Amino acid sequence: MGDVLYHGNGGTSTDGTATSVLNWEQVQRLDSIMTASIPIHGKWNFPTLEMKPRDIVKVVRCRMEERKIHVREVRLNGSAASHVVHEDSGLGYKDLDLIFCADLRGELEFQMVKDIVLHSLLDFLPEGVNKEKITPLTLKEAYVQKMVKVCSDTDRWSLISLSNNSGKNVELKFVGSLRRQFQFSVDSFQIRLDSLLLFYACSENAMTAAFHPSVEAESVYGDFAEALEHLQRRLIRTRRPEEIRGGGLLKYCHLLVRGFRAASPSEMKVLQRYMCSRFFIDFPDVLEQRRKLESYLASHLVGLEERKYDYLSTLHRVVSESTVCLMGRERRQALGLITALAVRVLAEQNAVLDAAAVTCYYQPAPYVADGDFSNYYVAQVQPFYGHGSAHAASRWLPCN
Repeated sequence: MGDVLYHGNGGTSTDGTATSVLNWEQVQRLDSIMTASIPIHGKWNFPTLEMKPRDIVKVVRCRMEERKIHVREVRLNGSAASHVVHEDSGLGYKDLDLIFCADLRGELEFQMVKDIVLHSLLDFLPEGVNKEKITPLTLKEAYVQKMVKVCSDTDRWSLISLSNNSGKNVELKFVGSLRRQFQFSVDSFQIRLDSLLLFYACSENAMTAAFHPSVEAESVYGDFAEALEHLQRRLIRTRRPEEIRGGGLLKYCHLLVRGFRAASPSEMKVLQRYMCSRFFIDFPDVLEQRRKLESYLASHLVGLEERKYDYLSTLHRVVSESTVCLMGRERRQALGLITALAVRVLAEQNAVLDAAAVTCYYQPAPYVADGDFSNYYVAQVQPFYGHGSAHAASRWLPCN
């Protein structure tokens, strides 16, 4: 892992551009994340696993090395890393994203990593549980929310997400190569954990302001100070937006709902057009769009049900204003899908319609005769969603 350095002041930049050394307050936030117990909830009657991030990293890394898969370093990524760098970011954090930078040469290594993670879950089962008859397949069905594998010329990585009922999933990402490591500057922070992990393994003393590991953070956006300023000022900025995949639109709208804004109207206009175009390229069919939207709502707004309506209204506005790549029918279908999801959210929340802000017409639009919309509650909303808090429809009709 390399040598552990200790310092008393912290906060110094290592090269003036992409990296910075965490100060004591930031190290404390990082330590609280890595040592806090996170429940991994099992389906059916499987017990809850109590898992500290530092422990799962240690177990998985050791077993990867035993299987001759070299781990170059381990990093904390995503909103948890942003929270460490700047506590009052407005993002909060849900998922705990842990990156294992490893040598993944082919299918054999991917399969070995999957087996290692599933077998590692056995170590976190409560005492008294008979582990002998629990198979890796059973563990996968009980504790894994999703698995992803990407293997191409430029990207070689896999993801295993462990379930938490409040949305605070532990996501283990194994990266051989990854061309695009961020969407926006505010989510570009990665924290190198090796010095902290070595401190846990070697030091018998508790950390203090004068004696703690030197932990380095990096912005893969490219300029640490600039990315930190964007986070502090809640600005949405990026580089090469044409490279951002379709899910970037959903993340962009989530940032808008949380109070982030593009630096200027012209930047916002260009960025939204890129986001919308790529979303409909990656998800051209309305059923794919539905699956992606429902998956995003389920994974990123768990525990934030009151924000789902605002999120969908923001998405509807952005798609309506900035989509230029669709024919009329496809555009209406996409907007109708978002409308249907929003009406369903409103009905679930049992809110009250503010007739001054929203008028609902419950006759189906011409395109809802398509089979794609047979399972939706369809409404045309006019005008669709104003600014500020949303109010719900007091009644709704199914489209049979």
